Amino acid sequence: MMRHLSRWTSAAVLWVAFSSLARAETLAATIEQWGLLGSWAVDCAIRPDRDKGAVLTYEIRKDGRVMYRRDFGDVKDENEVVSASVNAEGLLNLMVYFASLHQTREFGLLHANDGSLRAIYNRSDRGEYTIKDGKYVKTGAPTLPQQRCTQPSS
Repeated sequence: MMRHLSRWTSAAVLWVAFSSLARAETLAATIEQWGLLGSWAVDCAIRPDRDKGAVLTYEIRKDGRVMYRRDFGDVKDENEVVSASVNAEGLLNLMVYFASLHQTREFGLLHANDGSLRAIYNRSDRGEYTIKDGKYVKTGAPTLPQQRCTQPSS
């Protein structure tokens, strides 16, 4: 009986390890295939600044994790992308865990024909939107397109 229990335990541990690895590979592949890797900003010529624009960088680490770095000039942070999927319209849906905020946020990005991308929505894990339907909730102003500042490293 103990031998069978040990086999089942070993099988369960291997299944968890492989499914975690497969999820990481799928996440990284989704990010890479969609074309998100690299740094993005509204204006790449301007130094990062909270009021004038941040530089947002997406990268795949050697361990397979996908990271999302934000540079606001005076403040920088790094957060892990925990899921990514693309819907039928080509919208990339990301979930990012912000450790400093103890919060997961979900946001959607859409590629434009010129290669730029726009934030279509951004919401907290409580369903509170800061961006909805491509517009800032507070002001109603449309989100600005972001340009790629650097090519992803291969």
